[in-house]
Amino acid sequence: MMNTETIIIGTDHAGYQLKEDIKTFLIDKGMTVVDVGAPSGDSVDYPDYGALAARRISSGEINRGILICGSGIGMSIVANKFPRVRAALCLDEDMARLSRLHNDSNILVLAGRKTDASTARKIVDIWLVTEFEGGRHQKRIDKIKDLEHKQF
Repeated sequence: MMNTETIIIGTDHAGYQLKEDIKTFLIDKGMTVVDVGAPSGDSVDYPDYGALAARRISSGEINRGILICGSGIGMSIVANKFPRVRAALCLDEDMARLSRLHNDSNILVLAGRKTDASTARKIVDIWLVTEFEGGRHQKRIDKIKDLEHKQF
């Protein structure tokens, strides 16, 4: 397993510029970034890149990731198809904080066409430093794990 200082990041064409900004932001924070693409702003299919990242989170190889598409909805749908992935679309800092605090999200999803770089950096910052609260929220996570176990 890679350490918690490693984060995987993926996008489609609509999130390419934001991905590049966030990637630099993370590297400047001393993190190792695994970039699974897209390699440019040329049109691609978001499921391809979302699956590349979500599969590595699901397997436990990498602990956390960031996915970006135009609205964030498509990447959320793709990522949450994988067992042990809890992808959360966050449009503001409070959503990011709560996604970690209450839901122990392990993939942050951003909306490339709805979130400017400055806001995205704030969202990422909050998401990275917020710890899962556990307690009453753990039983809900356990129920999700039980559903996954029954489905997969």
